[in-house]
Amino acid sequence: MNDIIEEIKILNVGKMEENVSLKKYTTYRAGGNARCIIYPRNVKCLADLLTFLRERRVPYKILGNGSNLLFSDKDYEGILVRLTELNKIKFIGKRKIRVGAGYSLIKLSLLAAKKGLTGLEFAAGIPGTVGGAIYMNAGAYKSDMGYVVDSVKVLTPDGKVVTLVNKEMQFHYRSSFLQAHPGYVCLEVLLHLKPGKKEAIEEVIRDRRNRRLESQPLEYPSAGSVFRNPPDNFAGKLIEDAGLKGMKKGGAMVSDKHANFIVNYKDATSNDIKYLIDYCHDQVLEKYGIDMKIEQEFVNWE
Repeated sequence: MNDIIEEIKILNVGKMEENVSLKKYTTYRAGGNARCIIYPRNVKCLADLLTFLRERRVPYKILGNGSNLLFSDKDYEGILVRLTELNKIKFIGKRKIRVGAGYSLIKLSLLAAKKGLTGLEFAAGIPGTVGGAIYMNAGAYKSDMGYVVDSVKVLTPDGKVVTLVNKEMQFHYRSSFLQAHPGYVCLEVLLHLKPGKKEAIEEVIRDRRNRRLESQPLEYPSAGSVFRNPPDNFAGKLIEDAGLKGMKKGGAMVSDKHANFIVNYKDATSNDIKYLIDYCHDQVLEKYGIDMKIEQEFVNWE
């Protein structure tokens, strides 16, 4: 790996960090160390880097804000690629926004509100990047990215930049084309919103923020909802009914405020967190016959 890193330095595609703790880069604040994180300066640098890594068969992972990931406690020996430099934003006319994949989703939703544009209020509490939100089709309050996306500019596995329209993105509940085609990378998004009253939009955001503070354990590191809600049911209720609310493993806990959150309340390891995720899943399956789908992605657990 040292030789690979030296070659990447010669490529000069962007800032590089070596031997860093993944606790700094995931919202669970857990995980081992990363051998190397690279921040490509632009799309060409990203394409050059990914071509280099694929040709040499070096494992890599595109990393946003780490808000839906659980890295293992082992060191990650591949290359992590963060797209925070792809963060340009442009308002087009009175309804559309062109924004880079590395832009903060919360920041975007608040900026849209200030501009009097409605449609992104649901995103004001989702701590990810725009690219991550497209990948997951992030959503809340009966809305998601699929409702506001016109098109997505992506980098293909063979290094081409193409634009996929909304229908081609195959947005469904917490899923998208990108999940089914992991070699594609979101670069930029064109959003369409609607004009609204700034004060009314900001009031909706404030009201929902207050509701989250009351109902979710935002005082602890977590990755948000652990499980997708099954049809006509709620994951949190199923976990609570199974008697698991407040259960602890090491420094991790099934939140006693909202059972569909697992929180790092005291220096939890990734193993602590994953144990509770698996245990909650298996107990609900055993008691109620419901196979809850896990929202988080497990990385480096092989």
